[in-house]
Amino acid sequence: MGNLSRRVFGVDAKEASFETRGFWGDPEVCSRLESIAATFLVGYHAALEDPRPGPLTRRLRDVPHTARGWAYEGAGMGVTVLDSLTPWRAPRRLRAVLADSAGPYTYLVHVGAGWALARLHLPVGWLLRRLDPLLGWLALDGFGFHEGFFHPDHTLDKRGVPSRLKGYARRAFDQGVGRSLWFSHAADVERVVARLGTFEANRRSDLWSGVGLAATYAGFVSRDDLVHLRRSAGPHRAALAQGSAFAAKARLRAGHPTPAMTLACEVLCESGPEVAAAVTDHALADLPEGLGLDSPAPAFEVWRMRIQQRWADAGVAA
Repeated sequence: MGNLSRRVFGVDAKEASFETRGFWGDPEVCSRLESIAATFLVGYHAALEDPRPGPLTRRLRDVPHTARGWAYEGAGMGVTVLDSLTPWRAPRRLRAVLADSAGPYTYLVHVGAGWALARLHLPVGWLLRRLDPLLGWLALDGFGFHEGFFHPDHTLDKRGVPSRLKGYARRAFDQGVGRSLWFSHAADVERVVARLGTFEANRRSDLWSGVGLAATYAGFVSRDDLVHLRRSAGPHRAALAQGSAFAAKARLRAGHPTPAMTLACEVLCESGPEVAAAVTDHALADLPEGLGLDSPAPAFEVWRMRIQQRWADAGVAA
């Protein structure tokens, strides 16, 4: 079944190459970002071939620890694809991976699950109701990244949003689109900032949040680049810091900090990554219960706004 699943649902590595996607920039940066896409596919194909938590964990241990999060993101997509084949059942493969092997990578697995929304055109509500009520919204972030990466002409050039997304789902989608800008523009801050300026004003805060996450989790830029990014964010500096804090929390939870993470937090959050991650933890207290699928501000958004307010109060947004 594993070999059949890979033959049916596998993704050719060429599809994720920067040459195929038409992305350009500094050759070294492009190569390193392209390797992230390749690592994602390693996790995706590993999950298709054997989604059981034990074997999957053993395979993903072969991925260098600082890149393992992207492999787990791919695995999140893989197990969700397999679960979608029996939509009348609970998503047992996804739940098993989250419960047994992906605790340190739970954020990334939720993001990866959202890629299945794009690839298989799954109903948004079907997936969100099967995920963690708080973190499930990260699946829409994954959806947004996928569309920005694989369909930049529609998502970035024409600034399109899938018509089936309503309410807050559109905002969570934009957070992923913001992350995709870091890849499609090869971490070129000038180009990222210029592209952001082409989007409608009411979408920019969520886009900046995604950029902050990518700049911190992936990196590949200098301190001067990060300073320029922070200054360019203007009124969206707190959103940029919130995205950076999310990335710090994700890396520290997995136990895989990087120098790029530390540098980005120092500039974008004006604090160390441990402090930034602690802010995300403190903001979890007494959040509203439930998914809030029809709410303009579900618990996930309340969480984000509390984090952003922390940096606004500290003067980062000044």
